[in-house]
Amino acid sequence: MPKLNYRGEQVDIGGRSLRVVRAGPKDSVHPLVVCEHGAFGCASDWAVVQDKLSARGLRSLAYDRAGLGHSDAGPAPRDGRAINDDLEALLGSLGETGPILLAGHSMGGLMVRLYALEREWPIVGLVLVDAVTPDVFSLPGGPAAIKGFGRLLQLASAGARVGMMVPVSFISGNLIGLTGEAGREKRRIHASAPHAHGAAAEVMAWPDTSRMAGAIELPVTMPVAVVTAGPHQARGPIKQIQETPAKLSQYGYIEHVTAATHANLLGPRYADAVVRGVDHVLQAGSR
Repeated sequence: MPKLNYRGEQVDIGGRSLRVVRAGPKDSVHPLVVCEHGAFGCASDWAVVQDKLSARGLRSLAYDRAGLGHSDAGPAPRDGRAINDDLEALLGSLGETGPILLAGHSMGGLMVRLYALEREWPIVGLVLVDAVTPDVFSLPGGPAAIKGFGRLLQLASAGARVGMMVPVSFISGNLIGLTGEAGREKRRIHASAPHAHGAAAEVMAWPDTSRMAGAIELPVTMPVAVVTAGPHQARGPIKQIQETPAKLSQYGYIEHVTAATHANLLGPRYADAVVRGVDHVLQAGSR
C-alpha cells in the first residue's frame, strides 16, 4: 500500500473508501470512541481529543465523511441516514463488533443521535460537543440560517476551484488550534474545492437529517453528556435546547465551558472537558 501524505488510512467500504484515523491501544478493553465531526469538518478536528483519550488507555476513531477531507464521495443525498450507512459499513470493514461510544461535534451531534436511534449496534452512550439538536429548527430564523450556510458553502466550493480558499484557510482554517501535521492537514482540507462541495451537500440535507433525528426521543436509560462552549447565560434558548438530551436522560451530564468557542472546544485548551464527558458516559454505561 502506498504511503499516504496525511494521517490515518484509507478503508474500503464497498467500492469507495473513507479516510480513518485510529488512535489508542489496540488491546483496550473499553468501548471504542467514535468521533463525528461537524459541518465543513474532518477527522483532523478530533486530533487533540484523540491524543487525550489515548493517554487514558482509550481507543478512538475519527474519519472524514464521504466527499469530505480525503474520503471518496458518496451517493446523493448526503443526509444523516446515508452518512450512518457509511459509518456502519466502516465499522464492519474494520472488524469492529463491540460496543461504541458516539461523540458528535456541532452538526455531528445530529448524526450520532440518529445512529443511536436507528442502528442495532451496541451503544454505551453519547457525548454531544456544542452539538446541534433537531430542535434548532424551532428557533426563529433557524431554517433560513441553515439554508444560507449551505449556499455559503456552495460559494466556497466555487471559489476554491480557482484558489480563493487558500488565503482564507490561513485565517479560518484552524480555529480549533491544532498543531503539527493535524493543523497543516486541517488547513489543506479547508482550502479544498471537493471538500467544500461535499460539505454543502450535507448542509443542504440538514433539514431532512434533523427530521429523522428528531422523530423520537432517545431512550431515557442512555447516558448522554452535553459539553457546550460559552457561559450558560450565552445564546439564550440555544443553550437550553442543547441541554435537553442530557436533562431527559437518567444518566445525564452537562458542562458549559465558559471561555471556549464553538471551534476551540476541541483544541488543546479545552478538550479535557470533552474527555470528562466521555468519562461520565463510560462510567454510567458500566452500571
